[in-house]
Amino acid sequence: MEELLGLFIGIGLSATCGFRIFVPLLGMSIAHHAGALSFSSGFDWIGSWPATITFGVAMLIEIAGYYIPWVDNLLDTIATPAAIVAGTIVTASMVGDVSPFLRWSLAIIAGGGIAGLVQGSSVLIRGASTVSTAGLANPLVSTGELAASILGTLISLILPTVAVIMVVLLLTYMLRRFMRPSPSTS
Repeated sequence: MEELLGLFIGIGLSATCGFRIFVPLLGMSIAHHAGALSFSSGFDWIGSWPATITFGVAMLIEIAGYYIPWVDNLLDTIATPAAIVAGTIVTASMVGDVSPFLRWSLAIIAGGGIAGLVQGSSVLIRGASTVSTAGLANPLVSTGELAASILGTLISLILPTVAVIMVVLLLTYMLRRFMRPSPSTS
């Protein structure tokens, strides 16, 4: 049961990596310092003080960058692969006492996959915002993504089962939204 709970926490945090890479990592590190979260073997470095400080500085830089129109689109090109890697690491760090093959399979498929899907969706939304408003609405999009990342991190750490349900609902919404046939023009 503990492995399943760890997987739920990992999936929820991986989804938030798709919005902001360093918010969930900082949240994990702080939760570890508070004694509320432990990591799988080999991932204790996430809770070290140097990592906490690094995640905090990186988070502030990432947040600031997303508030500068056009820089936010450039950050998305870097953030997409980084979010997949972060989602994979986050999930691997939370999956407990299982074989390395199962840990990394779950981490890559569930963690990296969900982070990539969320990040890809946010890239599409930001691109549409850039095209339709010349980037003027991008700070609003950035604020929404930041709020989703903070809220998702907190929910993932406090109520991981709710976080997984929210991830499933979010993915269902995004799939329906983006798979909907476009209205035909006659």
